Amino acid sequence: MTEALESVLTTCAVGRSRAVLIEGAAGCGKSHLLDAVAERATAAGALVLTAAAGEQERRVPLGVLRQLVGSAPVFALPRTGADDAVPSEEALLTFCAELCGLALDGPVVLCLDDVQHADPQSLHHLRHLVRHARPAPILLVATSTTGTEHTQDPLFTPELTRQPHFRRIRLGLLTAQETARAAAHPPEEGTAPVGPGRPTPELHRITGGNPLLLRALLQEDGAAVPPSPPAPDGPFAEAVLTCLHRSGPLAQAAARAVATLAGLATEPLVARMLHLPGTDAPPADRSVQGALAALRACGLLDGLRFRHPSVPAAVLADASPRTRGDLHRSAAHALHGAGAPAEAVADHLLAPLADGVRSPARPEDFTLLVETARSLLAPGPGPTTRADATVDAERLLELAHGVCPDEAERAAVALRLALIGARRHPAAAESRLTAWVTGPRSARPAGWDPREPAALLLAQGRFTEAVALFGPPQDPSAEGHSPVSTLLDTPAADCEALLGTVPLTDTTFAPLVNAVRTLLYSDRPERAVFVSGELLTEAEKSGAPGWRAVCAGLHAEALLRIGDAQGARRHATAALDALPASGGGTFPYGPAAVLVQACGALGRYDEAARHVQYPVTRQILTSLYGVQYLRARGLHQLSLGQPHTALADFRKAGRVLQSWRADRAALLPWRTDAAQALLRMGRLGRARTLVEEQLTLPDATHPRVRGACLRLLAVTGSPGRRTALLRESVDELRRSGDRLETARALADLGHALHDDDRPSQGAATLRAAWNLAQQMGAVGLREELLPGSDRPAIALTAAAAGPLSDAEQRVAALAAEGLTNRGIAARLGVTVSTVEQHLTRVYRKLGVTSRADLPARPTDGAFVRG
Repeated sequence: MTEALESVLTTCAVGRSRAVLIEGAAGCGKSHLLDAVAERATAAGALVLTAAAGEQERRVPLGVLRQLVGSAPVFALPRTGADDAVPSEEALLTFCAELCGLALDGPVVLCLDDVQHADPQSLHHLRHLVRHARPAPILLVATSTTGTEHTQDPLFTPELTRQPHFRRIRLGLLTAQETARAAAHPPEEGTAPVGPGRPTPELHRITGGNPLLLRALLQEDGAAVPPSPPAPDGPFAEAVLTCLHRSGPLAQAAARAVATLAGLATEPLVARMLHLPGTDAPPADRSVQGALAALRACGLLDGLRFRHPSVPAAVLADASPRTRGDLHRSAAHALHGAGAPAEAVADHLLAPLADGVRSPARPEDFTLLVETARSLLAPGPGPTTRADATVDAERLLELAHGVCPDEAERAAVALRLALIGARRHPAAAESRLTAWVTGPRSARPAGWDPREPAALLLAQGRFTEAVALFGPPQDPSAEGHSPVSTLLDTPAADCEALLGTVPLTDTTFAPLVNAVRTLLYSDRPERAVFVSGELLTEAEKSGAPGWRAVCAGLHAEALLRIGDAQGARRHATAALDALPASGGGTFPYGPAAVLVQACGALGRYDEAARHVQYPVTRQILTSLYGVQYLRARGLHQLSLGQPHTALADFRKAGRVLQSWRADRAALLPWRTDAAQALLRMGRLGRARTLVEEQLTLPDATHPRVRGACLRLLAVTGSPGRRTALLRESVDELRRSGDRLETARALADLGHALHDDDRPSQGAATLRAAWNLAQQMGAVGLREELLPGSDRPAIALTAAAAGPLSDAEQRVAALAAEGLTNRGIAARLGVTVSTVEQHLTRVYRKLGVTSRADLPARPTDGAFVRG
């Protein structure tokens, strides 16, 4: 106890009234000192009346006086009027007279803790007592926490200070030296003095010299060496909360605001946060400054940073999850208004989700949620948006969608989610776009533009749904209304201009993908390879796995289109690897289709077989990816000698395309595929009919389509026109850039030249076909063209020996003996596909349509030139 209080007690004991106000920050020892006064006064024989005010006493008339009455032997409680009435003069006089009557028997000491919380009527009585009880030995000792809101009686403190017998005692934080002494000699039992584990400078840094915090920290550390961090529910955390509660509601709110803002806290931001949405007005800046000053005065804050990491955790743990959610919402609004980075705003908007709050957003947050998501996805000067920013943006838009009261705005957010979903996973974009497409059309605003969702649907290969967005066509039979016409008939120059000038964003992703596809299906596949590679590089920089997967799949398809089977296999594998662990959707069927065809060309039949196990459901066949996969599966079956199964897949693909009104050979040449299957089955007439039909349909002048058709016409037509047709086929296929098909046409041309008694030209052409396949690493194609040889010269010599090559003669002889294609393949050590190719040539050269027409023995005249 201070010398000043000793003097006051002595003066009171000899019959003089006194008033003392002990001020200081929370935890600085005011209550401790008040208890010491009460103990000393009681020991000296004085009557001690005590009361402790709290938040609840503010709303209880005469609550403090009732506490005093409860500790007095005989005391009449003054009568009161209404709760907010000023006490009557009679009541004030009665209270003063009662106390003076008690003081006749000896000094009376009134100890009032936390006077700032006392009710107005009690303060009126105490103010009257201080002014009128001077002759009596009455001592009033009150404590008040500095920096908190003023008492409810604005005249109470001024009335005390103008009395001549008033004393003010201010308690502050301990200095570093005082902290060291207090730590070395703690007054509380059970509190160990500081040991070597935690040096006293650290104690002073953590507690700021607050005695309450210091005692709690020493009690928590004990004799532990080294000391452990303060526990979330330990004595130190409890002492922190005690300081907050005693500092007042505004200081507590300011502490929570600082804890929520963490390293971004500034006084203006705290002031913005304390004006929570729904309140009438923000607190005055001076009030906020006072609240922060109170937190500094009790040692919790150093500037605008808490002195120890456990303090903000304790501050926020004292609030409910819903309150913490409101704090984060308020912080997000404050930071956004101050121009903070979108990442910081997003962290606060999403924090309540991690805290388990079911409904963390409100309708008034809608604009902020949408704007923050847009900012997260906006490309900056450095690398494009991070993947975690994409996930955060999706979650923000999902929150916005959940709280949006307007149907049209909610539909716009749903579409935005579908666009963003493409960044993360194609399946996410598909499912979200499906929900948007199937949603109520009434929710879409008047005059809305269908081009953006239509472009995304086209990028996903969903042609019929894309067309449906524009409504039914005036003339359903008009080819211009075909859903695939957007991809196939857009000028290549327009696509290149788009690809060369537009950056990759959520809104440009689908148009860029469609532009690459246009080039891919045109007669400029080499440009498709280049631009798809550039787009893939941009997607890889974006950190978006969905974009990377789609662009890698496009690049793989473009590489396969020009015959680079090795590159196609590598990038198709990368496309599947780029997908997140959760699969789904139709997209994986696209890269898988490329893998099947590339592996077949490379002779990796076992690997191709692993990729034809995907189930082809009705849902899968709603997208172009599924139809492409169906075609690839048919081609694989054709290479295994299963033409009937392959034909079924080709025809099914054709029916799907026709149902979409997207039957374009430049997109998927199912008729020429089916013709090849029919040739393997010996049905030359039906094969030729399909090819001739293809030449009457759109895309018949497309070099790749026309080249494939001419090659098949040559195989199924009369020998007299075969060479001319094959020469034209080679020219068309070379112009189309498809090296795989060019090699096949060259091989057929080589055999045709040999049949025309031009063996040297035939040998050179066959050598060119073999070399082209060798350059591409297409082992499977090389074996298909010239089986059983690593050097073209060997096969070419055999080819010049007569109407049938040695290999063809061996195959024909075994077929005539009744062996199946598999049996012939096993006997000769070649693939079933090779056997079928040889039989097709044998049928053509001998003028027969099936193996039943073959001669019974290889020595029959049919096998030699007659």
